[in-house]
Amino acid sequence: MTNAGGRKGGRARVERAERGIPEATVARLPVYLRALTALSDRDVTTASSEDLAVSAGVNSAKLRKDLSYLGTYGTRGVGYDVDYLRYQIAREIGLTQDWSVVIVGIGNLGHALANYSGFASRGFRVTALLDSDEARVGESVGDLHISSLDDLDEIVRSGSVSIGVIATPAAAAQIVCDRLVAAGVSSILNFAPALLSVPDHVDIRKVDLSIELQILAFHEQRKTGALTGIKAGTG
Repeated sequence: MTNAGGRKGGRARVERAERGIPEATVARLPVYLRALTALSDRDVTTASSEDLAVSAGVNSAKLRKDLSYLGTYGTRGVGYDVDYLRYQIAREIGLTQDWSVVIVGIGNLGHALANYSGFASRGFRVTALLDSDEARVGESVGDLHISSLDDLDEIVRSGSVSIGVIATPAAAAQIVCDRLVAAGVSSILNFAPALLSVPDHVDIRKVDLSIELQILAFHEQRKTGALTGIKAGTG
Protein backbone atom coordinates (compact mmCIF):
# COMPACT_ATOMS: atom_id res chain seq x y z
CA MET A 1 0.00 0.00 0.00
CA THR A 2 1.15 3.55 -0.64
CA ASN A 3 0.54 6.44 1.76
CA ALA A 4 -0.73 8.70 -0.98
CA GLY A 5 -1.85 11.96 0.63
CA GLY A 6 -1.52 14.48 -2.20
CA ARG A 7 0.66 12.24 -4.39
CA LYS A 8 -0.47 10.47 -7.50
CA GLY A 9 -0.40 6.70 -7.76
CA GLY A 10 2.29 4.61 -9.39
CA ARG A 11 0.60 3.57 -12.63
CA ALA A 12 0.09 7.08 -14.00
CA ARG A 13 3.58 8.16 -12.93
CA VAL A 14 5.16 5.23 -14.76
CA GLU A 15 3.16 5.85 -17.95
CA ARG A 16 4.09 9.52 -18.04
CA ALA A 17 7.72 8.79 -17.17
CA GLU A 18 7.88 6.39 -20.12
CA ARG A 19 6.58 9.15 -22.37
CA GLY A 20 9.01 11.68 -20.86
CA ILE A 21 6.47 14.12 -19.38
CA PRO A 22 7.53 15.30 -15.89
CA GLU A 23 4.91 15.42 -13.14
CA ALA A 24 5.52 19.16 -12.70
CA THR A 25 4.60 19.69 -16.35
CA VAL A 26 1.48 17.55 -15.99
CA ALA A 27 0.43 19.72 -13.04
CA ARG A 28 0.71 22.86 -15.17
CA LEU A 29 -1.19 21.58 -18.21
CA PRO A 30 -4.64 22.33 -16.68
CA VAL A 31 -3.42 25.87 -15.92
CA TYR A 32 -2.46 26.34 -19.57
CA LEU A 33 -5.80 24.90 -20.65
CA ARG A 34 -7.65 27.37 -18.44
CA ALA A 35 -5.63 30.27 -19.84
CA LEU A 36 -6.27 29.13 -23.41
CA THR A 37 -10.00 28.80 -22.72
CA ALA A 38 -10.07 32.37 -21.41
CA LEU A 39 -8.28 33.59 -24.54
CA SER A 40 -10.66 31.65 -26.78
CA ASP A 41 -13.66 33.13 -24.95
CA ARG A 42 -12.29 36.56 -25.88
CA ASP A 43 -12.07 35.45 -29.54
CA VAL A 44 -8.27 35.41 -29.49
CA THR A 45 -7.14 32.99 -32.21
CA THR A 46 -3.35 33.07 -31.78
CA ALA A 47 -1.15 33.82 -28.79
CA SER A 48 2.58 34.22 -28.36
CA SER A 49 4.37 32.21 -25.69
CA GLU A 50 4.82 35.45 -23.74
CA ASP A 51 1.09 36.25 -23.82
CA LEU A 52 0.12 32.72 -22.88
CA ALA A 53 2.71 32.63 -20.11
CA VAL A 54 1.36 35.84 -18.62
CA SER A 55 -2.19 34.46 -18.75
CA ALA A 56 -1.03 31.25 -17.05
CA GLY A 57 1.18 32.95 -14.49
CA VAL A 58 4.46 31.25 -15.51
CA ASN A 59 7.57 32.40 -17.36
CA SER A 60 7.62 31.93 -21.11
CA ALA A 61 10.70 29.67 -21.13
CA LYS A 62 9.00 27.22 -18.77
CA LEU A 63 5.84 27.27 -20.86
CA ARG A 64 7.74 26.54 -24.08
CA LYS A 65 9.60 23.71 -22.37
CA ASP A 66 6.35 22.21 -21.07
CA LEU A 67 4.64 22.39 -24.44
CA SER A 68 7.65 20.84 -26.15
CA TYR A 69 6.84 17.59 -24.33
CA LEU A 70 3.61 17.53 -26.33
CA GLY A 71 5.50 18.08 -29.56
CA THR A 72 4.01 21.57 -29.77
CA TYR A 73 6.34 24.44 -30.56
CA GLY A 74 4.08 27.00 -32.15
CA THR A 75 4.99 29.01 -35.23
CA ARG A 76 7.89 31.44 -35.03
CA GLY A 77 6.65 35.00 -35.43
CA VAL A 78 3.02 33.90 -35.15
CA GLY A 79 2.65 32.02 -31.89
CA TYR A 80 0.27 29.24 -30.94
CA ASP A 81 -3.10 28.48 -32.51
CA VAL A 82 -5.29 28.86 -29.41
CA ASP A 83 -8.03 26.38 -30.30
CA TYR A 84 -5.63 23.75 -31.65
CA LEU A 85 -3.43 23.96 -28.56
CA ARG A 86 -6.52 23.73 -26.35
CA TYR A 87 -7.43 20.50 -28.11
CA GLN A 88 -3.93 19.07 -27.82
CA ILE A 89 -3.75 19.76 -24.09
CA ALA A 90 -7.30 18.52 -23.48
CA ARG A 91 -6.45 15.31 -25.32
CA GLU A 92 -3.23 14.88 -23.33
CA ILE A 93 -5.07 15.36 -20.03
CA GLY A 94 -7.89 13.07 -21.13
CA LEU A 95 -10.67 15.62 -21.45
CA THR A 96 -11.73 14.67 -24.96
CA GLN A 97 -13.92 11.98 -23.41
CA ASP A 98 -16.45 12.05 -20.59
CA TRP A 99 -15.41 10.75 -17.17
CA SER A 100 -18.02 9.41 -14.78
CA VAL A 101 -17.61 10.68 -11.23
CA VAL A 102 -19.21 9.68 -7.94
CA ILE A 103 -19.22 11.92 -4.88
CA VAL A 104 -19.27 10.24 -1.47
CA GLY A 105 -20.33 12.36 1.51
CA ILE A 106 -23.11 14.83 0.76
CA GLY A 107 -22.66 17.27 3.60
CA ASN A 108 -22.11 20.96 2.97
CA LEU A 109 -18.99 20.43 0.86
CA GLY A 110 -20.35 17.43 -1.03
CA HIS A 111 -23.55 19.34 -1.72
CA ALA A 112 -21.58 22.28 -3.11
CA LEU A 113 -19.48 20.00 -5.31
CA ALA A 114 -22.59 18.25 -6.60
CA ASN A 115 -24.05 21.61 -7.64
CA TYR A 116 -20.87 22.86 -9.31
CA SER A 117 -21.68 23.43 -12.98
CA GLY A 118 -18.07 23.57 -14.12
CA PHE A 119 -17.53 19.80 -14.07
CA ALA A 120 -19.66 19.05 -17.12
CA SER A 121 -17.98 21.67 -19.31
CA ARG A 122 -14.60 20.12 -18.51
CA GLY A 123 -15.45 16.53 -19.35
CA PHE A 124 -16.56 15.27 -15.93
CA ARG A 125 -20.05 13.88 -15.45
CA VAL A 126 -21.26 13.41 -11.88
CA THR A 127 -23.32 10.26 -12.15
CA ALA A 128 -24.05 9.47 -8.50
CA LEU A 129 -24.10 10.93 -5.00
CA LEU A 130 -23.68 8.61 -2.04
CA ASP A 131 -23.95 8.99 1.71
CA SER A 132 -23.84 6.61 4.67
CA ASP A 133 -26.67 8.49 6.41
CA GLU A 134 -29.76 6.50 5.43
CA ALA A 135 -31.94 9.46 6.44
CA ARG A 136 -30.52 11.39 3.50
CA VAL A 137 -30.98 8.64 0.94
CA GLY A 138 -33.49 9.71 -1.69
CA GLU A 139 -32.94 13.44 -1.22
CA SER A 140 -32.53 15.41 -4.43
CA VAL A 141 -29.47 17.48 -5.20
CA GLY A 142 -29.91 19.09 -8.57
CA ASP A 143 -30.85 16.35 -11.04
CA LEU A 144 -29.54 13.52 -8.86
CA HIS A 145 -30.85 11.61 -5.87
CA ILE A 146 -28.59 10.61 -2.99
CA SER A 147 -27.97 6.87 -2.95
CA SER A 148 -26.90 4.63 -0.11
CA LEU A 149 -23.22 3.83 0.24
CA ASP A 150 -24.30 0.19 0.14
CA ASP A 151 -25.11 0.70 -3.55
CA LEU A 152 -21.55 1.77 -4.39
CA ASP A 153 -20.44 -1.46 -6.09
CA GLU A 154 -23.43 -1.58 -8.42
CA ILE A 155 -23.19 2.14 -9.25
CA VAL A 156 -19.50 1.90 -10.12
CA ARG A 157 -20.02 -1.21 -12.22
CA SER A 158 -23.10 -0.04 -14.10
CA GLY A 159 -21.84 3.50 -14.64
CA SER A 160 -18.25 2.61 -15.57
CA VAL A 161 -17.09 4.99 -12.87
CA SER A 162 -13.34 5.55 -12.67
CA ILE A 163 -13.15 8.67 -10.47
CA GLY A 164 -14.39 8.99 -6.90
CA VAL A 165 -14.58 12.16 -4.82
CA ILE A 166 -14.36 11.82 -1.04
CA ALA A 167 -16.06 14.65 0.88
CA THR A 168 -16.58 12.84 4.17
CA PRO A 169 -15.30 13.62 7.68
CA ALA A 170 -11.72 12.49 8.27
CA ALA A 171 -12.72 9.51 10.40
CA ALA A 172 -14.67 7.92 7.55
CA ALA A 173 -12.33 8.79 4.69
CA GLN A 174 -10.11 5.68 4.71
CA ILE A 175 -13.11 3.35 4.95
CA VAL A 176 -14.75 5.09 2.00
CA CYS A 177 -11.46 5.08 0.09
CA ASP A 178 -11.08 1.33 0.61
CA ARG A 179 -14.63 0.74 -0.60
CA LEU A 180 -14.08 2.86 -3.70
CA VAL A 181 -10.92 0.94 -4.56
CA ALA A 182 -12.62 -2.41 -3.92
CA ALA A 183 -15.46 -1.35 -6.23
CA GLY A 184 -12.99 -0.67 -9.04
CA VAL A 185 -12.42 3.08 -8.81
CA SER A 186 -8.87 3.85 -9.89
CA SER A 187 -8.65 7.62 -9.31
CA ILE A 188 -9.67 9.48 -6.16
CA LEU A 189 -9.95 13.15 -5.26
CA ASN A 190 -9.83 13.49 -1.48
CA PHE A 191 -11.26 16.54 0.29
CA ALA A 192 -11.20 14.91 3.73
CA PRO A 193 -8.48 16.18 6.10
CA ALA A 194 -6.75 12.79 6.24
CA LEU A 195 -3.86 10.96 4.61
CA LEU A 196 -5.14 7.92 2.76
CA SER A 197 -3.41 4.69 1.80
CA VAL A 198 -4.12 3.23 -1.62
CA PRO A 199 -2.63 0.49 -3.83
CA ASP A 200 0.03 1.53 -6.33
CA HIS A 201 -2.38 1.30 -9.27
CA VAL A 202 -4.70 3.96 -7.80
CA ASP A 203 -4.09 7.67 -8.38
CA ILE A 204 -5.06 10.03 -5.57
CA ARG A 205 -5.03 13.79 -5.17
CA LYS A 206 -5.63 15.61 -1.90
CA VAL A 207 -7.31 18.99 -1.54
CA ASP A 208 -6.98 20.36 2.00
CA LEU A 209 -8.71 23.72 2.25
CA SER A 210 -7.58 24.30 5.84
CA ILE A 211 -3.92 23.91 4.89
CA GLU A 212 -4.32 26.36 2.03
CA LEU A 213 -5.90 28.88 4.41
CA GLN A 214 -3.06 28.37 6.89
CA ILE A 215 -0.53 29.10 4.16
CA LEU A 216 -2.39 32.31 3.34
CA ALA A 217 -2.43 33.19 7.05
CA PHE A 218 1.37 32.76 7.13
CA HIS A 219 1.80 35.18 4.23
CA GLU A 220 -0.64 37.65 5.77
CA GLN A 221 1.33 37.54 9.00
CA ARG A 222 4.57 38.15 7.11
CA LYS A 223 3.05 41.11 5.26
CA THR A 224 1.66 42.57 8.48
CA GLY A 225 5.05 42.18 10.16
CA ALA A 226 6.81 43.85 7.25
CA LEU A 227 4.39 46.77 7.28
CA THR A 228 4.83 47.13 11.04
CA GLY A 229 8.60 47.18 10.58
CA ILE A 230 8.34 49.84 7.87
CA LYS A 231 6.12 52.03 10.05
CA ALA A 232 8.46 51.58 13.00
CA GLY A 233 11.43 52.54 10.86
CA THR A 234 9.79 55.69 9.57
CA GLY A 235 8.55 56.79 12.95
